[in-house]
Amino acid sequence: MSLSYQSLLTAVPLVIRAGNVPNIVGEAGIGKSALVGNVADAIGAHLFTTVVSLSEKGDLAIPVPPLTDESFVKTRDYGTLANVQFGYSQTLVDIIKYAENNPAQPIIWFLDEFNRGTQAVQSELMNLVLQREINSLKLPEQVHIVIAENPDSTMAGFEDSNYGVTAGDAAIKDRTVRLVMRVDVNDWLEWAGNGNIHSLVQGYIQEQPEMLHPAQHGDDLYPTPRAWQRVSDNLTQLDELDEASRASIQLDLLQGDLGQNVGIAFNSFIQEQNNQLSVATIFEGDDFEEVKEQFSKADELRKQRLLKQCIAQTGEYSLAEEQNASRFVELLQELSYDGQYSVVLAAGQIEHQHDILESMYDQIQQTGNDESAVARLYRYLAVIATRNDAGENA
Repeated sequence: MSLSYQSLLTAVPLVIRAGNVPNIVGEAGIGKSALVGNVADAIGAHLFTTVVSLSEKGDLAIPVPPLTDESFVKTRDYGTLANVQFGYSQTLVDIIKYAENNPAQPIIWFLDEFNRGTQAVQSELMNLVLQREINSLKLPEQVHIVIAENPDSTMAGFEDSNYGVTAGDAAIKDRTVRLVMRVDVNDWLEWAGNGNIHSLVQGYIQEQPEMLHPAQHGDDLYPTPRAWQRVSDNLTQLDELDEASRASIQLDLLQGDLGQNVGIAFNSFIQEQNNQLSVATIFEGDDFEEVKEQFSKADELRKQRLLKQCIAQTGEYSLAEEQNASRFVELLQELSYDGQYSVVLAAGQIEHQHDILESMYDQIQQTGNDESAVARLYRYLAVIATRNDAGENA
């Protein structure tokens, strides 16, 4: 059995409230770390993270030689003994300090990639997980430990797993609650739709849900939810480039996260989506309602870029023509205040911007129609241009 992301948002806090240690098991890149972050937010906990796979034996606590005379204990029959103290890791010190300064706030100490640490490191963490203490230092009651592991072949349902893990001690398995995490496409799309993921990635996963985290994949790079988030971040930056610069690197960037085959497929999807909207389709398309629907589904930067291209091509598609003005103002109003302002600023930076406004003004004077689409657009551009900022009229 396994649990979705949303189910785990309920299950993990429940296990914590019961006084037990959740052990979240799932493949790399499916969102275990993000889940723990969301759990911490949900219960108002401060989160500390230790990546066990990067830890070495002795990182948590090391003996400190005697530093003062008081550290030496003289005995009658056994001579002078050194009272060795321990120095603790910065993370542990920070946890203790935070607990003292915020006694009413819960703390989550997340031990990530627990079973990818060496046997020596895992053994050192045993008392921490099982007894909540390291040497003589006991964790404050408000500190809750959560661990995460990658699957290994000894776990039910993961018999074919080939992660480079060190099988955990039986005591860890017996004293923690294993919560197996699965990828749920609907959960992910709901999260992605809250402005977390680029619209092109969302659209592709809606069409190809199996590509969020393919069950069958080779040894090369392959998609995971974490890889798709990197793709989303890269697409946001690609949207800032001109078309030629973007085309020269886009495919390589996609393949660097998704692998060769999926990278090619997603690149084709992007090209198909982008080709559906152009300056020509905006002004010449027979079905403008379809154009508006496609435009509304595009991300903010794509919308801005299209309208800036429309302004740059006013020699071919004059905004002094009624249909062009009507379509342009409708699409312009689809943008945020910031986006509208950015488009108008771009209009002011092109060489023939004076000709654009003059031709619109002349058309209004010739027709004498203050309610025409050209007149509406002319007034709307003036309002935007005179804003003190992107959201408030001067």
